[in-house]
Parts: sequence; C-alpha cells; structure tokens
Amino acid sequence: MTGNDIAEHDCAGIKVMVIDDSKTIRRTAEIILQKAGCEVFTATDGFESLAQIADHKPDIIFVDIMMPRLDGYQTCALIKHNLVFQNTPVVMLSSKDGLFDKARGRIVGAEEYVTKPFTSDELLGAIQRHVRRKDMESTAFAGDISVSPQGL
Repeated sequence: MTGNDIAEHDCAGIKVMVIDDSKTIRRTAEIILQKAGCEVFTATDGFESLAQIADHKPDIIFVDIMMPRLDGYQTCALIKHNLVFQNTPVVMLSSKDGLFDKARGRIVGAEEYVTKPFTSDELLGAIQRHVRRKDMESTAFAGDISVSPQGL
C-alpha cells in the first residue's frame, strides 16, 4: 500500500472496532486502519467486545465469524438488537466465502462480508462506503426538515 492509496481512503476521526481471536488479523487491521487515520479498538471475541462497543461507540465494526465464547453471528445479532447500535454498520470477516456464510451474515444484520485474508483496499473501502452512506443519509435527512411558523 502506498501513501497515495492511504490518501484515497482518508478515514480521519472514524472509530473502528475490530473483533477477531487472531492476534495477527487484529494487528494487521489495526495498522492498516491507523495509517488511514482511524481510531481503532480491538477485542479477542464477541463477549469482550460488548463492553468496548458500549464505551467507545464505534462508527463501524469488523467482526470475525469463528470465535470462542460468542461468535461473529451472535455478536452481530446482539449489536443489531441494541437500539443504540442497531444502525452501526457491521462487516463480517471470515476465511470462508460460501454463500451460506454470507446469507447467514445478512440474516443477523451484517452490512458487508469481507473474506480473509483481506487487503487494505477491502477494509478501507468498506469504511468509505459506510461514510458515504452516512453522509448521504444525513444530507437527505437535513433536506427533509422544514420548519414553518404554523408548525410550531
């Protein structure tokens, strides 16, 4: 990844949670994301991540599917059933790229599915899609607000 690639994916100020039981995957994702300007939080499994998600309120969450204690599907479902975090994008990470795995991720509320080993473009691209979607929703919402004296 070159300096130009990082500039294309400016993620300054975005809070990202990476949940994976592999230290190598967590560290790789952390390096890529920090170079792009993200604030990164990591957890070794879904159970450990829940308190951190509540504390840090990440803008996007990457979660491995196969983990001890609480797997990625269970973690995603818990996140999506929480009113505070139901709109936080969750991206599933897995070494499996089967249709069943992707469908199951969608069922529990995941927005995307990235196959490991991932590239920096895949991780940063997922964040950029989230940022664009959030910006478009904010703009559309702001455009819908109209206050008239009669409405007060």
